[in-house]
Amino acid sequence: MKVWPGKPYPLGATWDGSGVNFALFSENATGVELCFFDDEGNETRIPVTQQTDQVWHIYMPEARPGQLYGYRVHGPYLPEEGHRFNPFKLLRDPYAKAIGGALKWDDSFFSYTIGHPDADLSMDERDSAPFSAKCIVIDSAFSWGDDPRPNIPWDKTIIYEAHVKGLTKLFPLLPEKLRGTYAGLASPAVIKYLGSLGVTAIELMPVHEFVHDRHLVEGGLSNYWGYNSINFFAPHSGYGSYRDVVAEFKTMVKTLHREGMEVILDVVYNHTAEGNHLGPTISFRGIDNAVYYRLVPDDRRYYFDYTGTGNTLNMTHPRTLQLIMDSLRYWVNEVHVDGFRFDLAATLARELHEVDKLGAFFDIIHQDPVLSQVKLIAEPWDLGEGGYQVGNFPVLWTEWNGEYRDSIRRFWRGDEGQIGSLAYRITGSSDLYESTGRRPYASINFVTAHDGFRLRDLVSYNEKHNKANGEENADGSDNNISWNCGVEGPTDDRAVLALRARQQRNFLATLLLSQGVPMIFHGDETSQTRYGNNNSYCQDNEISWVDWDLDHSQENLLEFTRFVIRMRKEHPVFRRQSFFRGRAMRHSNLQDVTWFRPDGEHMAEEDWNNPFSRSLGMLMAGDAIGEVDERGNPIVDDTFLVLINAHWEPVRFVMPPFRFLREGELFEGDWELVLDTRADTGRRPMRSLHPGKAYRLESRSLSVFRFRGGEAPASGPTGDGRRDRPVGEQKAAPGGKPREKTR
Repeated sequence: MKVWPGKPYPLGATWDGSGVNFALFSENATGVELCFFDDEGNETRIPVTQQTDQVWHIYMPEARPGQLYGYRVHGPYLPEEGHRFNPFKLLRDPYAKAIGGALKWDDSFFSYTIGHPDADLSMDERDSAPFSAKCIVIDSAFSWGDDPRPNIPWDKTIIYEAHVKGLTKLFPLLPEKLRGTYAGLASPAVIKYLGSLGVTAIELMPVHEFVHDRHLVEGGLSNYWGYNSINFFAPHSGYGSYRDVVAEFKTMVKTLHREGMEVILDVVYNHTAEGNHLGPTISFRGIDNAVYYRLVPDDRRYYFDYTGTGNTLNMTHPRTLQLIMDSLRYWVNEVHVDGFRFDLAATLARELHEVDKLGAFFDIIHQDPVLSQVKLIAEPWDLGEGGYQVGNFPVLWTEWNGEYRDSIRRFWRGDEGQIGSLAYRITGSSDLYESTGRRPYASINFVTAHDGFRLRDLVSYNEKHNKANGEENADGSDNNISWNCGVEGPTDDRAVLALRARQQRNFLATLLLSQGVPMIFHGDETSQTRYGNNNSYCQDNEISWVDWDLDHSQENLLEFTRFVIRMRKEHPVFRRQSFFRGRAMRHSNLQDVTWFRPDGEHMAEEDWNNPFSRSLGMLMAGDAIGEVDERGNPIVDDTFLVLINAHWEPVRFVMPPFRFLREGELFEGDWELVLDTRADTGRRPMRSLHPGKAYRLESRSLSVFRFRGGEAPASGPTGDGRRDRPVGEQKAAPGGKPREKTR
């Protein structure tokens, strides 16, 4: 075969229309071999002799897209010094854009001899190539045509967290070959469903090429969730329906964009599938272990583990940072994705041992003209000391708000002393984000996600039931903040089932009407169950797949979710761009938010501090939003009153007074019921209440009223020229509970 020197950039395998340039970084290697494979698995090894700035490079003029390849890297095998080179192991290119098939587990993947008395200090000389998945040279050309990005503003974003296979595997309108695939996700039937639901962005659980852990495979399970990445540029081949999985993935993105939906990827850059010092050698470990991984300084045989997986990528090395940034830019520039959710993002911020929110990782992203313009979502914690960093990420970043999840769960469970926390969470968590100059949409609000109980299980189980995972129910969190409504698991008790259904509606209504960005986990809108399993990472079966054979109650919950999403989208008062002030806005006598007790009086400090208080009213004035749209026009909306009762007994709620100005004359109006979680679909017969009248707010329920003008004039002019103005005034902490009550 013809061999040319090639170039050190770009890294990876690059087809230029005439041949393929191969470039591999390794700082400590002493030699590199490029390995070609034919369809029968026959191997041809080509020495890579050119090296520039620690990049080994070669150009193969006769190579073409579709070529299978890998590397063998030579160097010292000295684990105690951090080096684990072993040329007997075929290695994947970290920059490979596609992977052919899945690896077949064999002892040869380990650089040491399993069972040897010296453990990983020994060296194994078996060839792993026959069992390895091979890298594939691709032609990156794709007909994007007119593919405008939706560029949906954060305040208008509704996220749908989904698993490619879990969402589509049982979808009834899909042919079998498309189920569980990228093509299936982009099918007209699935697109129609997502569109009818009203979500604006689909957040895909990991789609980077990942590995199914050996112990899971041998136990008849798999790494279903996919948080075990090994190739950060390649879409997972297991979700492909035909050979060109890259083109299939791009087609999926293009199709979703055409329907106005953004694509956000859940990315796992904090660790790899190679595990701890006893793990396999698949890629990074054999290319340059001391560069790519965080090693313990005093004993470089071992790895820092802030992730619970055995290793942590070395974010302090510029080449590791380059790998991640190159990967992110590739997915934006070449695959047109719209943003990223970073798994265990606190790990990426660790410069030394401490979490540094202004670390190099954030600095690089903030100055990058591409990455600084996409949606950036942090899972703001890891498993290391000081790893819980909710509220501490910098501007440009949003965060999975774990405080929101826990507060809303505790409140609806009926825990004591939750009113104050609830007020902060449903108003955008100003206590967490305002001091750092961020907006309400910095908070990604969620009640459930892939990790933990599903929504239905949250109201059906007090304890986890993970025996199917094969770990004797020892895995998964014991802190679920759940309540089974009186019976553990399945039941035929109609009262319990009715309460569980209402609690699910309470959670969804609270989530979708809170300030911030709501995120729904796929299937929760149809009351799916995982039978109490709160850690279904290894369950690639009916436990995890969405069952689309819906009964009547599930259809009702779906309709309820659609209804509340429409309400959120139609009314900007539920999705403000700035925090509430709790006082009159400029050019208006209106307060943007006012809090009420059930007796119709303003909440006072003692009410917020009452541990037995489980009910409150929240009035949001549509004429006091105080914001402008993209063309500079004032944003004005209806005025809404949200009544919430987590008590096990009903509450008589006195409707608060409200006035409006019409043609210079002051009028009072009525409160019109628009949403009630007692109803299966959220809708009840139209009902209006005059201020001062009492409304029976049922136990464990949420009701929303809209203010409507009446006919009877009230005494006294307003003189402010505004449409609406609430009676009374109170001072409140920004977006949260009032500091004091004034009259």
